[in-house]
Amino acid sequence: MKYCSNKEIDQMIRRLLRQGWRYYRGRKHGRLTHPRGRPTLTVAKSPSDYRSLHNFRRDVRHAISWHPE
Repeated sequence: MKYCSNKEIDQMIRRLLRQGWRYYRGRKHGRLTHPRGRPTLTVAKSPSDYRSLHNFRRDVRHAISWHPE
């Protein structure tokens, strides 16, 4: 299953899924949920912004820091 048209974001999502995150499909956006429930990240299936990879990495860092292990 392909989660995002951006290759790097797609690889990051696959790594997160192996770590226990959950992915929910939508029409234009998918949702990633932290293993402990919250927060939920929104992922565009075909991001058009050139900074989308940078923004996604930032959002994942914030979600992980919100749930210190």
